[in-house]
Amino acid sequence: MDCVLKTNNLCKHYKHFKALDGLTMQVPKGAIYGFVGRNGAGKTTLIRLVCGLQLPTSGELELYGVQHTDAKIAHSRRRIGAVVETPSLYLDMTAEENLKQQYRVLGLPSFEGIPELLQLVGLGDTGKKKARQFSLGMRQRLGIAVALCGNPDFLVLDEPINGLDPEGIIEIRELILKLNREKKITVLISSHILDELAKLATHYGFINSGRIVREMSAEELETACRKCMRVTVTDPAALARVLERKQLEYQILDDTHANIFANPVITELVLSLKEEGCELVSVEEHDESLESFYISLIGGGEHV
Repeated sequence: MDCVLKTNNLCKHYKHFKALDGLTMQVPKGAIYGFVGRNGAGKTTLIRLVCGLQLPTSGELELYGVQHTDAKIAHSRRRIGAVVETPSLYLDMTAEENLKQQYRVLGLPSFEGIPELLQLVGLGDTGKKKARQFSLGMRQRLGIAVALCGNPDFLVLDEPINGLDPEGIIEIRELILKLNREKKITVLISSHILDELAKLATHYGFINSGRIVREMSAEELETACRKCMRVTVTDPAALARVLERKQLEYQILDDTHANIFANPVITELVLSLKEEGCELVSVEEHDESLESFYISLIGGGEHV
């Protein structure tokens, strides 16, 4: 697998606090990688290390095949655009002036790409309007435009839809999808709004206490969270025998509960179970959300 970012046993310690504690992850080229974790899990710390804002305490971090200890890492980081926490904007400047300033910082030879970039993020008609007068969604899109100066092929976004209204969330979502599909930009995006992240991500990394608990593709997550029939029975072994005969896919959860990934006729199921000396106690439709999957994954009841 061709990866933009790899880490191995990455650690970042602040005195006695371990912000990252042996984190290992892979961000495939071309992915929209959803970075999922509660506050304090280590998401922003990882992003800061990726962008070179801080150095790891130990472990390995690799960008485009270059280790963070290699002098060539600076060249690899030039391929990254990032919005960490809140966009860094000049509020008394227009959108165009903000981009010109970033072009100067990067030492780009001309401003000729700016009009196209403003159109790309939906700010082509803002004219002389100052960034101070922009809505939160417009500021976020301008922050992404600033991050795109220099044509990066890896975009790192830290909570890009935090605080936005529904319209702003849709605008950012559509922009990220556009950048990924049309510009082939790999995106690492952390977010608390997990149901929204599910509309974007092609891959996921679930982080807890500075460690990756699990990495998986969107297809694998969909399988894990798919709709099923959650049943309570007196004998799960008997249930398994019945479902095997009926060639239905199932998952035994514990001594009384199971998931059936089909819609059997309940009357027939009850009769078949009765022949096996088993009672069907209850039936309910079950559709696990991304948030509930994360909570079950880390084994806690706190909100993400």
